[in-house]
Formats: sequence, C-alpha cells, structure tokens
Amino acid sequence: MTQSTFPDQQRGGPPGGGNGGGGPQGPGPGGPQPHSLDAERAVLGALLLSDRAMYTLIIEEGLKPDDFYSQRHRHVFRAMRALYDQGEPFDRLTVKDWLDQHGTLGEAGGDATLDELSGPISAAGNVRQYARIVRDHSLMRGLLRATADIQMSVAERRAKPRELVEYAERSILQVAHDDRQKDFRSLNDVLQDETEKLHKLSLEGEEMTGIPTGFTDLDKVTGGFQRGNLVIIAARPAMGKSAFVTNIAQHAALNNFGVALFSMEMGEGELAQRFLASEAKVRGDDLRRGRIEQRRWPKILEASNRLAQAPLFIDDTSDISILEVRAKARRLHQRHKLDMVIVDYLQLMRADAGADNRVQAVGEMSRGLKILARELDLPVIALSQLSRQLENRGASIESKKPQLSDLRESGQIEQDADIVMFLFREEYYDPDTENKGMAEVIIAKHRNGGLDTVKLTFLGEYMKFANYQPPERYG
Repeated sequence: MTQSTFPDQQRGGPPGGGNGGGGPQGPGPGGPQPHSLDAERAVLGALLLSDRAMYTLIIEEGLKPDDFYSQRHRHVFRAMRALYDQGEPFDRLTVKDWLDQHGTLGEAGGDATLDELSGPISAAGNVRQYARIVRDHSLMRGLLRATADIQMSVAERRAKPRELVEYAERSILQVAHDDRQKDFRSLNDVLQDETEKLHKLSLEGEEMTGIPTGFTDLDKVTGGFQRGNLVIIAARPAMGKSAFVTNIAQHAALNNFGVALFSMEMGEGELAQRFLASEAKVRGDDLRRGRIEQRRWPKILEASNRLAQAPLFIDDTSDISILEVRAKARRLHQRHKLDMVIVDYLQLMRADAGADNRVQAVGEMSRGLKILARELDLPVIALSQLSRQLENRGASIESKKPQLSDLRESGQIEQDADIVMFLFREEYYDPDTENKGMAEVIIAKHRNGGLDTVKLTFLGEYMKFANYQPPERYG
C-alpha cells in the first residue's frame, strides 16, 4: 500500500510534512498576531488569588499554556498548572520556586513578572471571562496559522487537489471547534471513568450501551452499535441488505439519533418511498405505482409526519470518494450532531487515483471509514458485497452461508471492522423451504463480544425486517 501524501494528517499537519508554522507560538504568517496581554495578566493575577479559579479554567474552559501569547505568561501558567495537578497550593513564592527548580525562572521574567502579576488585579470572580478572551485570541492565531499552511500547501502543490480540499477543511474545523489532540491518560483515570459508566449501567439495569438497531435479539448480542466502531454488513444481491440498513437508520432516527445515510445505489426519492412503506406498513410496490386506497392515506400521512421530524439526512451522490464522505460527514456533524453514519455501499465509492489496484483502493476506503468512526465518535455502518464464488462452493444450503473469506477485497475490510455480519435468507435459494420469510444475521466477527446467529423475519412486500416470529404468525 502506498504511503499517504499527508504523513501528519492524523495530527493535523500540512500536506507534505512540516510543523504548521513552528508550533502554537511559531512565527506564523506576517502581520500582527491577535492577543491581549491585559487579559493574560488578569487571568494569572486572579489565579494567584484563588486556587478554585484554576478548576474552572482547566476543567470548564480548557485553557492551556500555549493559549498565552506571551512566553513569560506561558511559563507562569505552566508552573501553576503543574502545582495544581500535584495538589500543591500556588502563590507567588511557590510558583517562583517551581520555575527556579525547573530552570525557567529567567525565561518567565523572574521577579519582575511575578511582581507585576501580584499587583492590583481585577476580581477573581471574572476569571472565566478573562480566560475566554485569552482562548479566543489563541483560536484566532491558530486560524491564521492554519490558513497560512493551506496557502503554502496549495502554492507548492504538495498533494492532489481533492486531498488539499479535505486537508483544508479538516484544519479549519480543528481550529474553529477547538478540536485538540488528546494527550496520554493514565490507566487509573480511564478505569475510573469506565467504572462509573458500568456502575451507572448496573443501577439502571440498562444493557444498551450503543445505538439500538431496533432488533431485540441483535441488540442483546451487540449492546447496540458502539461509538467509534466500524460495522460491516455484507450479503449477496437480493438478500435485502439495503432494506436492512434503512430499517436500522429509520429506527435510530425515529428515536432521535442523528443519522447520515450515503446512498450510492438508490436515489433519495426511492429511499423516501422505502422509509414510508416501512413506517406506514404499506406494500412498496403499491406505493411506487400509486395504487393506494383512500382509506390508507391517513396512515401514510401520519407515517410521513413522523419521518419528517426524524434527524435523518440523505446524500445520494453516486460518484463519491472516501475523502468526500468524510468531509461531508464532518460538516453535517458540526451542524446537526450525528450519532450514526451509513454507507451503501463500500465498493461503489470512487477509488482514489493513486491506488495501485482495486484491493488497495477498497482497503483505503475501509480504513477511511474506521478513522471517521473514531474521529466523530459514532458507529459507521458500511454495506459490502460478497464474492460470487460462494455460489459455486456446493449445492447444500449450508454451503451458501457466507464466511469472512467471502468478503470482496476482504483483507483490509476484515482487519478494520469491529463487527462483520452477514445477511442470509434460505428462501432465496430454496423458495419451498419451511423457513420461508426467515432471515439470519450471522455475526462472523465481533471484536468486543461473542459470535452468534440472530433470526429475523423479512417482510419483502414492505421492504422491512422485523423481530423473528414463526411464519404462521405473519400469515
């Protein structure tokens, strides 16, 4: 696999490498840099008067040393934060001692700076407002650096145009929404967070830790689709995988989870009809042909009104790349807060021109979707094709059931996926089967759980899957 033209793309670096203007306080673009030394002095002076103000700054405002324009102020704030983290009180003497021990007292301006900060200062009660001013100026400086990096990357043609667009968008969003890189966390801190979550779940008796699919038995196995996970749903043609995933999207959206659906196979009108047929429980063919009895219209209008209120967003661009999917999802997430992204389907995305072969291209798409899931902290569900070779594996029904090796261009897909599930309907191969209407969801990979097979009922005339009931229950 070829190396990305953005070696620093997960760290926000410019195409072709570089440090983005020398770090937070590098030279950056020419011209005056936004800052307020008065606000910085007010913050530091207030902190010397009130340890409690530090809690507000660090926990709620997220102020960091690099947000200070003055190098002297950065050193002083770093000392204060270190003392706070150690549970030590900080005042003029303790801050001076810390700076002296760490060899930065001179760079901080020594006694002159500390005397200045210890003088008459605004009320500590306003420290949050002062911190916000410092933070806002820091964001503006970051925006100037980002735009300078973008201009230089374009001028030097460091990457392909589409990659530059994706990099530019990501860079601006990182600055505008304070998308800072996570630092190391101790296992102790992580365990405390997770223990609190688990304790809350045990008290509430809640088994659903992810986004529910609407299928009871499937949710029991998975706990819902988990945030940060890539879920691959694969099947041979005519198994109903598009209907299955639209049912999941519909259930999530009707329960007020934001869903983005990228459909490269069906147009928005056809999708809307599928949603309507499923929600109103009318035959899809009747709906498409307009064969609707007058008595059914109130039911259809009620279903339409329910769907209209759901946070479900459709993009039916047929020629779309993984970079465009990620960029569009990021923009939509900023406006509407998404909880799930669905791609129908993986192999229909446009390959990057730099890919050497189809296997590499699909692998890059798969990896891009996994990165998107982690980046937006939501489940990404991608449909995938299965190799037609499974049709020649044998004559028995059992031999037709998919395996991981049947994934087309499977290596990277299987590696990136947290869950791989196959959709299988025996009725497709044997119309006279006693299992008519039954569908199986075969969970072939589950990174954080067990493997299982879940039965569902397929109601083809309504383009709908449902919790399993014996065929006679549906007539």
